[in-house]
This record gives sequence, structure tokens and C-alpha cells, in this order.
Amino acid sequence: MATVELRFSAQPEHVRTARLVAAAVARRAGVDEAVLDEVRLAVGEACSRAVNLHRTHGLTAPVRVVLNEEEKIFSIEVGDGVPAPGTAAAAENVPVSRRSVLAGDLHETDSGDGEDEMGLAVISGLVDDVEVTSDDHGGVIRMSWPTASAVALP
Repeated sequence: MATVELRFSAQPEHVRTARLVAAAVARRAGVDEAVLDEVRLAVGEACSRAVNLHRTHGLTAPVRVVLNEEEKIFSIEVGDGVPAPGTAAAAENVPVSRRSVLAGDLHETDSGDGEDEMGLAVISGLVDDVEVTSDDHGGVIRMSWPTASAVALP
């Protein structure tokens, strides 16, 4: 089992690097070549979303990307440092206008443009196994794909 952890400042130009690293590690882990474009796109969406959240909320903490190669599965977690709305940490660190908006998905803002929901919808369309969580420490999008050893016939 191998793990690669990537941390980068919340700048849009670093998203491309995260995509390239994710695709390279996925290929090495045995993810099917036909799925690598989906891995790249999903990681790009998740990282862009995290960068946008950090910039919107004025966070200087890095965006976290953890790539895990397990026996039959390859997973990627993209984490941001924005506390979930409604938590004590969010109440302390997020302006009142942002505190009052929690519709259903993570970190929804009052911008009204729906970018956050659109990004999550794109990720859900690309990845069969996706989980979105959030707490006082921030949000995490966890995505996983089977490796070649998981789909090989006996």
C-alpha cells in the first residue's frame, strides 16, 4: 500500500500539477488507461473547488490531496480547510453572510452562481464511488476507482 500526499497553495495554476500527479500515480497503481481521463478531470474539479473555497474564505492553508494505492482500489482525497457551515469553527471564521447559507451541499456560498453544486455534479458524473464530507476542520471529497488487480478474471 503506497500513499502520496500533495499540498499546494490555493492558486489556480497549481491545479494542473495536481491533475498530472494524480494521473501518474493512478497509472502506476493499475487504474485502467481508459479511466485516466476521468481521474484527471475529477481531480481537477475537486482541486479547483478547494482552491475557490480557500480564496473565497481568505484561507492561507494549503489544499491537500492524498492519493492511496491499496490492494484493489485507488483512492484520492481532496481536502479544503473551510469549516462546514453551522459548526463552531465556521461561526468564528466565516463572515455572517456566509454563516447563514447552508442548503444541502458542502460549503455553499451566497454567490448564487451554483459553481460549487456544478463542480460536485461533474465529479459525481465522472466517479462511481465518491463521498463528500465536512466538519470543523474542513471538507473532503473522496473518490475511488478499481485497479487492474480488482477487475482481473481468475
